[in-house]
Amino acid sequence: MVLNGLIVGDRLKSGGVRMERIVSPDTRRENRIPPGQHQVKSWPALHYGSVPKLDKTKWTFFISGLVDKERKLTFEEFAALPQVEVFSDIHCVTSWSLLDNLWQGVSTSVIKDLVSVKSSARYVMVHGSPNFTTNLPLADFFESDVLFAMMRNGDVLEPAHGAPVRLIVPCLYFWKSAKWVTGLRFMEKDKAGFWESNGYHMHGDPWKEERYS
Repeated sequence: MVLNGLIVGDRLKSGGVRMERIVSPDTRRENRIPPGQHQVKSWPALHYGSVPKLDKTKWTFFISGLVDKERKLTFEEFAALPQVEVFSDIHCVTSWSLLDNLWQGVSTSVIKDLVSVKSSARYVMVHGSPNFTTNLPLADFFESDVLFAMMRNGDVLEPAHGAPVRLIVPCLYFWKSAKWVTGLRFMEKDKAGFWESNGYHMHGDPWKEERYS
């Protein structure tokens, strides 16, 4: 069936668990490579500073800001939430694009089941270890193909690629897909995150080449 412009299906996983699979609309474009991009076959690991060493037994995920009641989940609690698969392409602001990625993790829509987001909220700040942030409009954050990924192409994410939990936002440049996610803060007004405070675009649409401010 079609849901919000996305092709949605499901399949049986091991143990008979049925998992929804969502196909990002950009993968159905005749030309899947945005302007100024080139296709690569392997996944580069780019980041500022060193890769943080995160212990899953100590990792927590917080939800704060404009919500009815703030929440904090352990990794065990987070991983037990309903999961989906998302088939998408990714586009880095440095000009590479990697096609045909199959992610597995928790859809951002599940956040609405955990807290009631206040009507005054228009944006969300995504926090990642150690002190990274990136800002998103709620309209982008709650797109049906956006998820907190823990696996890619059947393998658990590696630390250099954002383990244990990484946000994936297929419709925006890949810096918006924050690594090492630790929580969210819902906001009324937009505010620049780490890269946005250092010259990157506040939105980041690859099809409009929204690379820098």
